[in-house]
Amino acid sequence: MNVHVAGSRTRGLIGATTGFFVGFAAVSLFGPVAHRFQEVMGLTPVMVAFLVATPSLTGSLLRIPFGAWVDTTGGRKPFLVLLSLSLLGMVGVWALIVALYPDHLVVSFYPLLLFLAALSGCGIATFSVGIGQVAYWYPPERHGSSLGAYAGLGNIAPGLFAFLLPITLTAWGLAGSYLAWIILLGAGIAAYWLTGLNAPFFQLRRAGVPEDEARRRAEELGQKVFPSAGIRASLGIAARRSATWSLVGIYFTTFGGFIALTAWFPTYWMSYFGLSIGTAGTLTAIYSVGASVIRVPGGSLADRLGGEATAVGSLVVTLVGALLLTSSPTFALSVTGAVLMAIGMGICNAAVFKLVPQVAKEAVGGVAGWVGGLGAFGGFAIPPIMGAFVSARGQAGYPLGFVVFVALAVFSIVLAWLLHRRLAARTA
Repeated sequence: MNVHVAGSRTRGLIGATTGFFVGFAAVSLFGPVAHRFQEVMGLTPVMVAFLVATPSLTGSLLRIPFGAWVDTTGGRKPFLVLLSLSLLGMVGVWALIVALYPDHLVVSFYPLLLFLAALSGCGIATFSVGIGQVAYWYPPERHGSSLGAYAGLGNIAPGLFAFLLPITLTAWGLAGSYLAWIILLGAGIAAYWLTGLNAPFFQLRRAGVPEDEARRRAEELGQKVFPSAGIRASLGIAARRSATWSLVGIYFTTFGGFIALTAWFPTYWMSYFGLSIGTAGTLTAIYSVGASVIRVPGGSLADRLGGEATAVGSLVVTLVGALLLTSSPTFALSVTGAVLMAIGMGICNAAVFKLVPQVAKEAVGGVAGWVGGLGAFGGFAIPPIMGAFVSARGQAGYPLGFVVFVALAVFSIVLAWLLHRRLAARTA
């Protein structure tokens, strides 16, 4: 059967990164403007924390089945489904604002707002889909750099939107800002439709080529990683590897923490230091974009030093940053702590996905689903805990809330050390 295989590794990477970029921006859906909803709806600090974190809930949990789905169909179909659901949620948020904000948006609409936030967060789940899509395009020796570039460039979106949203609020108002976001998301979906391609094996299988022949032809085209199971089997294979759960714990700290802080930092800078929304957005963007961009060289570092060693070193940096934020009496030290956490989290995130294909080469999507899904759940779980510190201790609760990251960093260092021993024993 003569079937043409379209695209290249580079195009596969560009397409996946484009789709992830526009979907992942939903992390910043409410963070920069949460105070506006708080003022008009009378929300408590904990309610605000749940609002800014809710997109991460669906964005985390849906990574599990959608990541595994890649092992059966490639990434294109899961990507388009998730991005379309996110667009639907964004349109709903915009319509609610147009109809009710500010005079009629009362606290009784809070559950509806949470639902629309959850729907908008579906785009965040594209992360694990893209991990599988890119991993099947590239050979294992280039997974660190290719996945680092994918995640690093895609991760820029929340920081960029946290910076731009306060600016557009001044120019276009709340409804206009969200409408512009919707247009950008729609354009991103169209761009992915045109550029996002599955690896050769999946293209051949979709064209009806028998599995053995599709594998042989894909190998001739340079593909080296192949699925060997359906969705349930892929998740089962991954779940039976103890290394998967070590990576889940580490990723909960560094990527779940990244999402949590991207959503939480605007509130922290404005409420604790009394900064303007524009300055708070800029500082949040420095953290978020910095943690994202450093994933690119972080992936190359993991290729050279190994994922485990890179993870341990970067987690130590994260720990130092968290300690500074927890005890900092000054603005300058707090900024320093935030920058150190950005560096540590970003490099560790790259190291984790250098290790993902090593855990189960036959079920990359399954491992990526568990790690990306449960790990990213930290983006939902952590902000309400930090909000509880504020509710209990008032202003003093803002720095005290970072003790969560001190504990998580120490725990993750232990997990990374145990993971090193486990993988070394398996290859000995």
